[in-house]
Amino acid sequence: MMDGKHENVPEVQMVIFRLDREEFAVDINQVREVLNMTQITTLPRSPHYIEGVINLRGEVIPVIDLRKRFGLPDLDDSGRARVIIVEIQGNNVGLTVDSVTEVLRYSAGAIQAPPSRGIGSRTDFIKGIAKLEERLLTILNLEKILTSDDVISMEEVTVSGG
Repeated sequence: MMDGKHENVPEVQMVIFRLDREEFAVDINQVREVLNMTQITTLPRSPHYIEGVINLRGEVIPVIDLRKRFGLPDLDDSGRARVIIVEIQGNNVGLTVDSVTEVLRYSAGAIQAPPSRGIGSRTDFIKGIAKLEERLLTILNLEKILTSDDVISMEEVTVSGG
């Protein structure tokens, strides 16, 4: 028990991805898989940031464009773009991102609460900030990315099959 101070610090594993020039992270336990960009079927009358739906092995999955959700400009070069399939409130949802860079494991102690002000309207989406050497990773709170109305409308889409 010489090094007992490190034994009780839980580790977290995150999937790291890029949007614009920023790095974001989501808990690997919520990630189901990462796909190359695929054909997305648009949905009429859906919120502007819901790109549409994809058919993943027979399951209709709604896809959210995270750039649009966060008010970022469209991606110029989508060659490395990916769709991350995540579980949000019991539903599989796709998130379009510029690129998926890595999976990182780090101490939960590296995570700090987000600043309480000064970073605009995105604070609702942020679970915390991870400081890793020179990098700052914004950890997303996936449950906050969708409004409750979005969840209801997406459940209707996936139940009715589009």
